[in-house]
Amino acid sequence: HRQLHESWGGSSHVYFIWDKSAFSGVERGMSKYCTRCLNQDPAWFGNDHGTLYCRRCISFGRLDLGDQDPVPSLKKIRWNGSPRLKFELTDFQKNISAQALNALRSGRNVFIFASAGAGKTEISLQSISWYLNQGLHVGFAISRRQVVIEIAERLQEYFPDLKVSAVCEGYPKNPADRYDSDLIVCTMHQLYRYPNCFDLLIMDEVDAFPYAGNEMLKAIADRACRGQKMLLSATPDDDVMEQIEQGKMELCELFVRPHKKPLCVPRVRKGNRLFQVLMILAECRTLIRQNKQILVFVPRRADGWWMKALLSLAGSCGLIHSEIGGKDAIMNRFRSRQTRILVSTTLLERGITVPSVQVLIYRADHPVFTCASLVQIFGRVGRTFDDPEGIGICYCERRSDAIKSCVSMIEKMNRTLYEILQAERMNHE
Repeated sequence: HRQLHESWGGSSHVYFIWDKSAFSGVERGMSKYCTRCLNQDPAWFGNDHGTLYCRRCISFGRLDLGDQDPVPSLKKIRWNGSPRLKFELTDFQKNISAQALNALRSGRNVFIFASAGAGKTEISLQSISWYLNQGLHVGFAISRRQVVIEIAERLQEYFPDLKVSAVCEGYPKNPADRYDSDLIVCTMHQLYRYPNCFDLLIMDEVDAFPYAGNEMLKAIADRACRGQKMLLSATPDDDVMEQIEQGKMELCELFVRPHKKPLCVPRVRKGNRLFQVLMILAECRTLIRQNKQILVFVPRRADGWWMKALLSLAGSCGLIHSEIGGKDAIMNRFRSRQTRILVSTTLLERGITVPSVQVLIYRADHPVFTCASLVQIFGRVGRTFDDPEGIGICYCERRSDAIKSCVSMIEKMNRTLYEILQAERMNHE
């Protein structure tokens, strides 16, 4: 690129103008794409005194055209064991675990289509164990930082003899543990550190931001995996379903939670915004008297501040969103019940488990709440044996297509659950 600098109004502006002559090295046999993100668009390449570099993935560090990121030396795995669980997997989970491992061993990728709370992480344990027992490397990638931390803690409990490291903002505390670990759990972005490293790459919630629709992250994930992939989600996207229909990926379905109770079907309460706020305040007071924990979702960070102030009238209230500091401390206070109400953006729509939590959504018809997002949000309810049922309410001005689709999808999963349980009873008889 040719850079033009110009001063206007006291500020400096830099313009990049594409010049074909700057890209002539590609035509002379040099690599025609970025080896990190697979970018081939000339407009995304910069020219530094004749050296071309990719600007699409420059946030991960500059990579010149034709160069490759160094492949890190991961810890050698020498382990012969199995996960230690404080509970036994259900027959449904065992069957899906075996189906998934058989597909992976045959060289096929796998998609675990399971309802929220069905135990997707636990279903992956048999496959993780098999790969580690073969001396192979396993990575577990997740879209959200908070979920990375939670999953890493759970996996460390399941594999106490192994070193499990979370790799995300603020973790690990010792930078060497990014590579000197038996099992790595990271955000999708952090996969850039691991080119050609993982024999099994487990990717949770691939339909979620920021991975969904991000071709750069997809290319980085593909580069990190030298073996098979296991994808996990309760809401598959069109790309995954197309791969399944084409026979490129094995589909494993599980809509039965361990406690065998149906999923929470959300109630819909329509009214103007003032009505919604007053109803949420009243519902919070009622639920606190019932000794419940409450998650209140809002569409925007700006809504979180005044909602927190208002709901403090009902009980101790916290706020969390992507830009707020001290997320770990906020979540710890909520889990320990020091905070009874937690106001959140879609940051907490996936992956977290809090006992006895109830879910309320303000302005559920806002575009930020897609069908997939709503299904995940209401999947936070009723996840434990001690409290397998709960309340989920959409407060809205109109019943959006996303709300209708969410209710329909959850009802369909519950019908499948009833059919499975009925067949199980008949077999026992």
